[in-house]
Amino acid sequence: MQFDAVIVGSGISGGWVAKELCERGLKVLMLERGPDVEHGADYSHELAGRLRRRDDQIPQEELDLHYPYYVGVTYAMFNSNKKFWASDHDYPYETPPDKPYRWIRGYQLGGRSLTWGRQSYRWSPNDFESNLRDGHGVDWPIRYEDLEPWYDHVEAFAGISGDYDGLPQLPDGDFLPPFQFNDVEVDAKGRIEAAFPTRNLIMGRCAHLSRVAKPQMDVGRQRCEQHVRCAHGCPLGSYFSTQAATLPAARRTGNLTVITDAIVDSVIYDPATKRATGVRAINRLTKEAVTYEARVVFLNASAINTAALLLNSRSDAFPRGLANGSDQVGRNLMDHVSTRPILGVYPGFETSPFQNDRPTGLYMPRYANVTETDKPYLRGFGLQGGAVRRRIPGAEPDASGAPKRGWMFSLLPFGEVLPNPENRVTLTTSRVDNWGIPLPVISAEHGENERRMMLDAAKDAAAMLAAAGCTDITPWEEAGSHLTPPGDRIHEMGTARMGRDPRTSVFNGWGQAHEVANLFCSDGAVMASSASMNPSLTYMALSARTANHAADLLEQGAL
Repeated sequence: MQFDAVIVGSGISGGWVAKELCERGLKVLMLERGPDVEHGADYSHELAGRLRRRDDQIPQEELDLHYPYYVGVTYAMFNSNKKFWASDHDYPYETPPDKPYRWIRGYQLGGRSLTWGRQSYRWSPNDFESNLRDGHGVDWPIRYEDLEPWYDHVEAFAGISGDYDGLPQLPDGDFLPPFQFNDVEVDAKGRIEAAFPTRNLIMGRCAHLSRVAKPQMDVGRQRCEQHVRCAHGCPLGSYFSTQAATLPAARRTGNLTVITDAIVDSVIYDPATKRATGVRAINRLTKEAVTYEARVVFLNASAINTAALLLNSRSDAFPRGLANGSDQVGRNLMDHVSTRPILGVYPGFETSPFQNDRPTGLYMPRYANVTETDKPYLRGFGLQGGAVRRRIPGAEPDASGAPKRGWMFSLLPFGEVLPNPENRVTLTTSRVDNWGIPLPVISAEHGENERRMMLDAAKDAAAMLAAAGCTDITPWEEAGSHLTPPGDRIHEMGTARMGRDPRTSVFNGWGQAHEVANLFCSDGAVMASSASMNPSLTYMALSARTANHAADLLEQGAL
């Protein structure tokens, strides 16, 4: 069967591309390297409700063998949901010992849309101009105004809960009602903002249904009941995922074909027409190779896999990899950078209720080099956290001998990482995986700018906890000197960046390859910078915009 479009990957961006193309009337093939996951039936949500954490833990020896780089998400990993996390043993990659990279993946239909943290923020106008202003990376070929209507478009369908905060560094959007602060957080917000008027503590914006609007109702999604078993999959569809939202929307058009267990190893290129004709995939179970043809090819395999796929698609026309005349494929790999959490004991409020079922925390948008200038580094960071009631570490038991419980307040910085061409993905020349595909080699490290930023972020966080009245605050010097390794924040970006100049970028401002007109990409690979906010909402907006542009070109006969 000849398809109008083939999409490699079924995660957040691939799902959006499928929805938009199918709704434009195109015949679409979606290829997913992992197994099928049926919405609801294949989740472990109910099992998680019957188990205690200790009964559901993955044994340490299994973690060591299969998930040695998954340190940053062990809080969300269980025996009952481990099928949602790709094994480093079964899907190996190489990373230098002195530059460790934690590549956290999900190989199944829906990808990491089944396990993501759902924090959803628009980038600001400033974020699309920072490369041009300070000279790091290449200038974005688009501006906030180009993406603004597409932010509107995806928010209305995905369902983003949040408040209207009126902050220029964090544009407001089309929101469902926000989740609520607890008593301690209300108190802390007042104290922190009084002490630091240039900083704002807001409710985290989350792709989670606090109420159901018609676009969500139409695909069968329901309001969140706040069980907080999100990492196990949500049968209500309360949080945004491919299975709950974009996949049913695409399927109801009758234009979508989904094939799982199909590992795409290369894009097929015709030098006579200078077009991609399709992709070659290997069946994960039988190892049989199959070629699928389409008029346009979309790469939505996530930043590292998209780069590896392009690098492996070599030909006489592109000896360094498809669309890689610029030698930028695989370069400028970015993540976000964090420290250890900065914690403090929040006194009082013994009788205040704690709702441990809220599916989002608090957020402090970037203020460094925005409302507070003259920082000794470029760009900035946001902070995520909030107040929880739990056992106080090191505290004496109460009169009955029970562990003392009280309020803890945490702040965790997420900092922007500068583009660096030496942070990169390449392919091995000697090792292949179980399907004969060269392994990715991932080499990345944080620079001096990131180190300075995180020390300042930890110092600021400790000062804010002190202003809120906390005691036993984490020593900021210690926390700020322990940076998370690249990859640990799970926001990989930038390996095939978009730009204005084909000599220094891979894709243009429409996510269209400079050198292959019918090759498109809208996952994290195209990002030209990392900003300080979580990137998934921007992936959604870029995917909707790119898909509709490709559909326009097909209608016009330009492809």
